[in-house]
Amino acid sequence: MDAGFVNSSSKMKIHSRSPLQDQFLQRKNSRENLDRFIPNRSAMDFDYAHNMLTEWRKGKENPTMAVSSPSGEAYRKQLAETFNMNRTRILAFKNKPPTPVEPIPREFTNSLRHDKPVKQRRKIPQTSERTLDAPELIDDYYLNLLDWGSCNVLAIALANSVYLWDGTDGSTSELVTVDEENGPVTSVSWAADGGNIAVGLNNSEVQLWDSAANRLLRTLKGGHRLRVGSLAWNNYILTTGGMDGRIINNDVRVRSHIVETYRGHEQEVCGLKWSASGQQLASGGNDNVLRIWDRAMASSNSPTQWLHRLEEHTSAVKAIAWCPFQGNLLASGGGGTDRTIKFWNTHTGACLNSVDSGSQVCSLVWNKNERELLSSHGFAQNQLTLWKYPSMVKVAELTGHTSRVLFLAQSPDGCTVASAAADETLRFWNVFGVPEVCKPAPKADLEPFSNVCRIR
Repeated sequence: MDAGFVNSSSKMKIHSRSPLQDQFLQRKNSRENLDRFIPNRSAMDFDYAHNMLTEWRKGKENPTMAVSSPSGEAYRKQLAETFNMNRTRILAFKNKPPTPVEPIPREFTNSLRHDKPVKQRRKIPQTSERTLDAPELIDDYYLNLLDWGSCNVLAIALANSVYLWDGTDGSTSELVTVDEENGPVTSVSWAADGGNIAVGLNNSEVQLWDSAANRLLRTLKGGHRLRVGSLAWNNYILTTGGMDGRIINNDVRVRSHIVETYRGHEQEVCGLKWSASGQQLASGGNDNVLRIWDRAMASSNSPTQWLHRLEEHTSAVKAIAWCPFQGNLLASGGGGTDRTIKFWNTHTGACLNSVDSGSQVCSLVWNKNERELLSSHGFAQNQLTLWKYPSMVKVAELTGHTSRVLFLAQSPDGCTVASAAADETLRFWNVFGVPEVCKPAPKADLEPFSNVCRIR
């Protein structure tokens, strides 16, 4: 298990004491003997003390002497004042006992409360904030028909058409409708710039579109023999996965676009995701296998060998999501006969955890602001489930769809998640809340040629 994993790393933490704790311990040790006081014998009147201690016994042994007349009582009080016998204190001390010291000053604790406010618990809406119709959405587990671009435009494929929904003003437009012999559309994926979009087709071709100009840029042909159901961008490299089991890296800048081919899956490739670093590619297939590929091992002359072949799933692996806060952590979900969500260390290939979700796992999305994971499911509840990571305790279950929730897409700000289901509806969930205020970016290195590697 990798040392960066939370469960193992938490055991290695060393909690250093803060200055406050050190001051409190010193103050506690210095007070250990302050409750012992030595009387000042020179200030004591032992005769008076003996008289006060024995006077009650005389009255008890001789009751007749205890009852005195009014004149006798007045004489006794005057005699006591004359000889200073009205004292009620017997023991005398040199120093007054110190006032108790608070472990932490009250004014300091009040300032701490103001400096570090308590974080309020996030309220998760149980219903979708918006629902749109999605007629003719294909009920196919192996396709990828929904994606949300960096320019806040959501793309959804409905039969032979691709529609765009602008998250800024809520407007809708049609991007393309392909011919019957080429369709239906089997996958969509936005490039990082949020302006160009790839559209995979049932006829094994991939089209590249400029969404702003509504113009076809080029068509990628010859890579696959069957439909292209999965797409993933890595800068200018568009990776395509087909029903033929092939995975192809296409350089969209050059005429001969096929630069690498990954072979290993025996059935349709239904899940593709590049890591944030762009060095590792995760692919899931209908052969129940999850594979990890390393870009450094890619070869243009021969099919590239995979880095890890992970066979723990017992059904198709479509749901794949790289962790945003730990680069080598990958989550994957299995189909109807598997129903598990598994976590992998992609450097070692070790399975870190496996959780039975209870139903078919269709899609996975990480929360960018908290350590949480959102999953969408098929039969029997057709729900969305929010999990706390790494405990995998259920935080919330979101219901509303009446059929399996096939696709998820996350908004650019990381707050809203769109879900498309076989009930032909598109729902928007404000499940991840409001993001925290971003920290200021680090200052740029003003040293000349700072990006050039040096020879040590």
